[in-house]
This record gives sequence, structure tokens and C-alpha cells, in this order.
Amino acid sequence: QVQLVESGGGLVQAGGSLRLSCAASGRTFTSYTMGWFRQAPGKEREFVAAISRIGALTNYADSVKGRFTISRDSAKNTVYLQMSSLKSEDTAVYYCAFRPGAVVLSQNEYHYWGQGTQVTVSS
Repeated sequence: QVQLVESGGGLVQAGGSLRLSCAASGRTFTSYTMGWFRQAPGKEREFVAAISRIGALTNYADSVKGRFTISRDSAKNTVYLQMSSLKSEDTAVYYCAFRPGAVVLSQNEYHYWGQGTQVTVSS
């Protein structure tokens, strides 16, 4: 089992910045990917960004490219999501996710999930 603990959500004005963190603990894997998904009210959960442990390969949703940056600290098994130029449409519950293996976009391929952290962007 892998446990994920997120932090860093909150309320921010449009145009502002926020950084989310997600720390993983429990079972260890040589190769894994950690990602962020989000779910806005009344919408389905969607992919935001992901990063692999090996090679730090990243992938972003088109809606956040150029504004969000995902990074990781392998020694701490922690992934970060730096969010800048935030828009009201970024308001959602953000979930950290973990999967053994390479980066994929489908949430169905992620085996472990955090509890979610609320990000609210006021306009």
C-alpha cells in the first residue's frame, strides 16, 4: 500500500500562485509516477500533470501548460505542483495520485489516491 498526503490548498485571487505538495509513504517502487488530477463542482475528474521518478519525465494538460509546473523530490518521495497565473476555472479539489511505472494520463491507471485538497480561485 501507498499512502499519499496532500497539502497546500487554499483560497487565492485570480492571477495569484499556490503550491501543492504530496508526500508518499509505504510500499516502495523503483519506478513510479506521481500525478495531479482535479475535479471541479459538477464536472468529472481530469488530468492536470504527472511526473516520473526516473528521468523526471512530465506531462501536462493543455489547460495548464505554461502556468503550472510539476516537480519531485525523489529523496523525500514528494511531488509538488506550482500553480501560477491562476484562473477561476482552476477552482477544484486537487488529488494526488500514484502508479507504479511510466507516466500515463488516464486516472484509471493510478492505483493510489490522496484525500484531495481544495483550491479556490476568486475573481
